[in-house]
Amino acid sequence: MRAALIAGLVLVAAPAVARESLGVHGGWAAFRDASPRRCYAIAAPGSAGGRGRGFVTVATWPGGPRAQLYVRLSQPRSPNARVTISIGQRRFALTAGDSDAWAPDARADAAIIAAMRGGRAMSVETLGLRGVPFADAYALDGAATAIDAATLGCL
Repeated sequence: MRAALIAGLVLVAAPAVARESLGVHGGWAAFRDASPRRCYAIAAPGSAGGRGRGFVTVATWPGGPRAQLYVRLSQPRSPNARVTISIGQRRFALTAGDSDAWAPDARADAAIIAAMRGGRAMSVETLGLRGVPFADAYALDGAATAIDAATLGCL
């Protein structure tokens, strides 16, 4: 069931390109795209605060950024609402667009991904358009292995 959900996410998350599966690990999967060449780990939230299809990816590009976090929120956020990712007792502020968010810099990417590797679950919290708080929750079982597979896939 999780593999089918992740496969569906990949179809929504990116345009049709030559895509190679690098494996499914727990609730996470890793893929390599041919053009543009990139590799990424991806997961769907176990529980989503909205009606959309939220997801989180950690992507690597050959010769470019490594292990870069990207979050697609399950619903649009309220203008000026902060987006926070929580992993265990750690909280990180994200930079956000209308329906997505990312780490503000490489140092934050590294800290978030290190926390993901040692965590059991994470959630992404913000306010929806009507000012009602929502959270997209993710299990981290398999995240470290999928992130490593994606990184190795683009060496």
